[in-house]
Amino acid sequence: MADASRIRIVIADDQELVRAGFTMVINSQPDMQVVGQSSDGTQAVQLVERLHPDIVLMDVRMPSMDGLAATAQITSHADGEQHTRVIILTTFDLDEYVMSAINAGASGFLLKDTEPETLLNSIRTVHQGNAIIAPTATKRLIEKMMETGVTQEGPGRQQSEVAAEYTDPELATLTEREREVLIEIAHGLSNQEIADKLFISLPTVKTHVAHILQKINARDRVQAVVFAYENHLV
Repeated sequence: MADASRIRIVIADDQELVRAGFTMVINSQPDMQVVGQSSDGTQAVQLVERLHPDIVLMDVRMPSMDGLAATAQITSHADGEQHTRVIILTTFDLDEYVMSAINAGASGFLLKDTEPETLLNSIRTVHQGNAIIAPTATKRLIEKMMETGVTQEGPGRQQSEVAAEYTDPELATLTEREREVLIEIAHGLSNQEIADKLFISLPTVKTHVAHILQKINARDRVQAVVFAYENHLV
């Protein structure tokens, strides 16, 4: 029987031994429970529709439907504050997977060789509404976004001209303090680190973060980082 007080998790991976290993690690925790397993993306989507888990650990390369397509389907059906969040778990540390995972709506991206404690903490972090990206991928992701911004200049155009050309209208809805908090989120700071740097309380930071995500229509901190880079705040 599922315990409503626990984080309810579905594991989607085409390798039975991988699913068994993750299940053993997760079920050893008093605050977590694996409520379903699937061997392909189609089954994963069906399980989510039936079980409404809190988290899906999703492999990328699977038969029938790959994990990225399954993630897009799952996140597109989300409504309200309570919805299933997806953490991509893959053997392949590829930039294209990171960007595709974010675009598909994933709240996390980790490698399968991640330490068990890191995996468990990441599940808790995502369940709280935050997002995580494997440290090896974070730096390259930011560099890639910066590089994309430069290449959009075009011949004979200065980067400052491109930067001033367009920003999302949601940016104008942010207060000055919310912009400051968003910039620090984009720099990778935690809520506590932002509180320390801006000399404000932790609850105040959490309130600002919630307002920012709502105003810019971002699902989580990863999308907020992308928004900050696309709008030239960083």
